[in-house]
Amino acid sequence: MTDTDVIIVGAGPTGLMLAGELGLAGVRPLVLERHPQARETPKAHGLAGQILQLLRYRGALARFEAATTDPMPAPRFPFGGVHLDFTQLTDSPLQALPLPQQGLERVLEERASELGAEIRRGHEVLGVRQDEATVTAEVRGPDGVYEVTARYLVGCDGPRSRVRELVGIEFPGVTYPEVNRVAMVTLPDSVTMLDNGDLEVAGFGTVSAGFTRTDRGVLGVGSLTPGVLFLSTVEDEPTEYDDDVPMTMDEFQASVRRVLGADIPLGDPIRLSRFTFKARHVDRYRAGRIMVAGDAAHLLPATGVALNAGMLDTVNLAWKLAAEIHGWAPEGLLDTYHDERHFAGARALLQTQAQVALRRGQDPAAEALRAVFQELLVDEQPLRRMGALVAGSDIRYPRTDPDEHALTGAFAPDLTLHTDEGTTSVAELLHTARPVFLDLAERADLREIAREWADRIDIRQGKTGDRPADAVLIRPDAHIAWAATIDESAETAARTLRAALSRWFGA
Repeated sequence: MTDTDVIIVGAGPTGLMLAGELGLAGVRPLVLERHPQARETPKAHGLAGQILQLLRYRGALARFEAATTDPMPAPRFPFGGVHLDFTQLTDSPLQALPLPQQGLERVLEERASELGAEIRRGHEVLGVRQDEATVTAEVRGPDGVYEVTARYLVGCDGPRSRVRELVGIEFPGVTYPEVNRVAMVTLPDSVTMLDNGDLEVAGFGTVSAGFTRTDRGVLGVGSLTPGVLFLSTVEDEPTEYDDDVPMTMDEFQASVRRVLGADIPLGDPIRLSRFTFKARHVDRYRAGRIMVAGDAAHLLPATGVALNAGMLDTVNLAWKLAAEIHGWAPEGLLDTYHDERHFAGARALLQTQAQVALRRGQDPAAEALRAVFQELLVDEQPLRRMGALVAGSDIRYPRTDPDEHALTGAFAPDLTLHTDEGTTSVAELLHTARPVFLDLAERADLREIAREWADRIDIRQGKTGDRPADAVLIRPDAHIAWAATIDESAETAARTLRAALSRWFGA
């Protein structure tokens, strides 16, 4: 008998998201966090990418939107020293929600607690060991050292993951010599923001909106809110900073002075943060009964990507752990966590390392590359493709059979569904995080097969305009496990459906 089902090490956004997803799947998670209080050091400033769509599919997005007081930014995102500007599109392939990490963690913790998670702060994991059936963690808490056992343990404990180190998971990659500093400040009286976003600085002149490059670094200038400036600097430095030590205004102003060669008057600080860029990726996401997720598994050398990737790791993992704990997981299901999320992590590294190449070059050839790249982004098709790549919405987990439907492995589109009970949608069907067999073409033969797994999956029926398939099987993480081609023969559809049900949801 174990003390809990799953031990989660780390109460950052990744660990708290995993706790909520496990609770939704009927699993008992215990979260151990070494810091005694929720951290107030500003880090991420919001969510962006596919995780926003997933939260909407969980019916939880409005809760996160209600927690922010910042206005929704225009869909314009930095990419390697240039910009992805989606303002001319009717619908942006890349969305963002401004919500400082402290607020994000509060909402995630409330949700996880409501779903049954236990969260212990001030409890540091000192060691872990595992056998064929359990994992044991040695923990130092306020009252001393103790042990706790579980079926599985997941390290969501960040870049310097103790869990990763203890189980010997390799973390190859590189650290770039860039130090990035970000400040959100009020607009002082001596600075005027012009209509085009440029700053007119008394006694200095004009500082252009966007990125200003000098031989000492890069200065970024912008504004999302009237009267508030968003500034950033990037410099090459040999200093190794501790992410838990807050940046000061004096440190930021000194950085601006070094990069620009002059002072810019700044108002009162609203948020300050500092970070370095690394490109690292674990060789395996799983070591027996111990797994890693989020920054413990991958570090990405660009902003606005890490939270999206880390929280999506947990959505992929949670339902698979639940299947193992509830006793119906098919053989090899948990191994697909590594297969799929290592693939997704490699895609995230691809586009973030491309950003490194774009932004770090300082010679005329690099300037030419950025200019050509920006020209390509004037056209809608490459702009949409880049937006999907950064958002992670282009991920199609590799198919096992090349003859499988093209939708297999993709994130399920949010179809509007007309049923006997009224109008609903794919997003609403996934609020409970249960697998869904969705019949779109009155295929009673396929519904009959799906009913053999009725204890594990929901069976729904509906009609939609321009249906993409006769039927789809949707996993709890909203990715499609199987689809039937329109008017596919009963024999072929039955055979492939049984194979998919068995592969993902057991015999």
